[in-house]
Parts: sequence; structure tokens; C-alpha cells
Amino acid sequence: MVKLMLNYRSTDIILRALADPTRREIVEILCESDYSVLQIASPMSMTLAAVMQHLRVLEKSGVIYTEKRGRIRWCRIDPHALRVLSQWVDQQCGQWERRHAQRRNGLW
Repeated sequence: MVKLMLNYRSTDIILRALADPTRREIVEILCESDYSVLQIASPMSMTLAAVMQHLRVLEKSGVIYTEKRGRIRWCRIDPHALRVLSQWVDQQCGQWERRHAQRRNGLW
């Protein structure tokens, strides 16, 4: 039960991070490749400071991680967090499909 609660907690954190459209856009960008903070910020119509705040939220949630190489900070997707979210969604879909099948078969 404790492990399940930890998974819900991490799922909550990930969902909160991805609730913002700008952060989802950043994730989509990073799914293509690793990018520097400046490369991520350049096409966006917001300040570098605002982009950095979004990146911090994504990093704290575990969706991305950053690494400094020389003077440049690079961002990369951490697939573990997306797997946690995917497993949760799969679990919910499985439960829904079982309930739907029970209704269809008159068992509910």
C-alpha cells in the first residue's frame, strides 16, 4: 500500500507539472532531442526567466533533468517519469475496460 501511495504522489506531481501548456510544449520539444536552455527559450514568446521557471518545475517533477556542460545548461527528458504516468493511465484504462465489459455482459 505504501508503494502505491508513493506512485500516486509521483503521478500527482507529474500531472501538475504537465498541466501547463508551456511545459507540455517543452516536453514535446525535448522528445525530439536534448536542447540547451537557450535553444528551448528562443522560439517562445516569453522571457528566459519565465522559461527557466517552467524548466525548474519539470525538473522537480522528474520529467526532465538538466546538466551543465561548460557554460551551457542542457535539458533532457527523463523517461522514467513518463513511464510512471503511462503505467497509471494504462491501469486506469484497464479498470475502465473491465467495468465497461461487465456492463455490456449484464454483470453490473
